[in-house]
Amino acid sequence: MDVSALYITLKLAVATTLILVVVAAPMAYLLAYVRFPGKSLVETLVYLPMALPPTVIGFYLVMFMGPRGGLGRLWQMGTGHPLLFTFQGIVIASLIYSIPFAIQPMKAAFLKIDRRMIENAYVLGLSARETFFRVVIPNSMSGIVAAAVLVFLHSIGAFGILMMVGGSIPGETRVASIAIYEAVETMDYRGAALMSLSFIPVSYAFLLLVNRLNKDG
Repeated sequence: MDVSALYITLKLAVATTLILVVVAAPMAYLLAYVRFPGKSLVETLVYLPMALPPTVIGFYLVMFMGPRGGLGRLWQMGTGHPLLFTFQGIVIASLIYSIPFAIQPMKAAFLKIDRRMIENAYVLGLSARETFFRVVIPNSMSGIVAAAVLVFLHSIGAFGILMMVGGSIPGETRVASIAIYEAVETMDYRGAALMSLSFIPVSYAFLLLVNRLNKDG
């Protein structure tokens, strides 16, 4: 069994989850409560990765993150190294691929809050930022935890987009889903079975947690 692939998978999932929980919360708050021109267009763009095939997203990321792409050129100028086929590259791909799974549960949790609580916070003199951290976040923890769980599970199961952006470099970009695919290709069914089996209890436990949170909410 490819232990390094499992480690890279967990490392990627944790990084993606931690970053998206921080980044997606204010975005979900804006989409839930703030009116602005083109809001429906922005929200549709945020959810677009749910509708597109992973290889389509991967193709455009390869173009954007490659040496001739905007992000890839800036990254190489700043670090001296390419962005494609690196762990940092697959983290960026995972963030874009998983962002709808972070924003959707958070937005739903925010919308469940009694608007009078938010209005009272403003009456008491709290700013929008203070209201967000002292009223919205504490009353939406179940939705935030559910979002984190969904992002984590979505990240450990990613395949096509990571293959295109990161390839299969041992100890760097080869995640478990790619290692399983390659094991089957080489007829290493025992290795594929062991890695596949390791996903089942983890996924089951996290899905059970999401169901409990939804039931309590």
